[in-house]
Amino acid sequence: MEPSVTRLQTGIPRLDELLGGGLLPGTLTVVMGATGIGKTQLGLAFADHGRQQEGERGILFDLTARGDSQNHQAYAERICNWQLHEQCVDATLVPEQVWDKSLARRDYLHIFRQSGRRVTAGDMDSDAWREWKYEQAKKLDRAIAFFYGNLANGVRRCVIDGIEPVTKAADSIQLEMFDYIYHQILHKEHDWVARDLFRVGFREHAERVEQHAYDHKAVACLLLYTSHEVMLDDLITRPIESGDELSNANTIILMGKTREGNRMGRALHVAKHRGSACDESIVPFQISETGLILDQS
Repeated sequence: MEPSVTRLQTGIPRLDELLGGGLLPGTLTVVMGATGIGKTQLGLAFADHGRQQEGERGILFDLTARGDSQNHQAYAERICNWQLHEQCVDATLVPEQVWDKSLARRDYLHIFRQSGRRVTAGDMDSDAWREWKYEQAKKLDRAIAFFYGNLANGVRRCVIDGIEPVTKAADSIQLEMFDYIYHQILHKEHDWVARDLFRVGFREHAERVEQHAYDHKAVACLLLYTSHEVMLDDLITRPIESGDELSNANTIILMGKTREGNRMGRALHVAKHRGSACDESIVPFQISETGLILDQS
């Protein structure tokens, strides 16, 4: 990665300092920590800052499979004064409509809404697994349309939330879908994503595909990954297993609880920032009505 590449700022100045100016486009960043530690607030700040830096806010793709979503709507309105425009997971979008910004440009998609699915293959018997694979194929078609429609209309930041902790990462249905999205949509040439969307109809749309070309290497992906570990020290010493997305990430930001005497706090640590100098400090932070506030010292 050339030093002259424009970094994508997170919208949190102190965090950008730790990251040597921000995140590198075309790479994967994993933000890891327990439920309620502040991952979603960080993700929203990053997505919202796209409006200032690139002229388009980022998008949020919610993979929550158990229960409700992560309350993104309320967080976005309170923290960023941003009213999320949600894409209905069952909406019937004619493929050609992806170039109509008023129809295709959507901020948020909760792909497993009302699916009632568990998050590992081991949770299901053979019949339930076949049913899931059929549903997964339909969900992937919707995901391709959602991401392509946004990227073709100027979006360069993707935040993926709702990854829930599992005993073995390789068994996670959510991580399986994320792996497809990252490698087959976000990390793929725009015309090949369009081929997957239009299939046999691609040739007749090839000219418009080129008119809406985008560079996938300019797209940044932020994966919000919920951990079993609560304490920051435990996250820092956590081993990386085969199939774990941490092994593929360019940047890893850990967020966890800290303890000093009889007082609990929160802190984050940039554990990995490949190809870039970074500050390895453990930085305390607080969650306010306007998002994360990092200690300046």
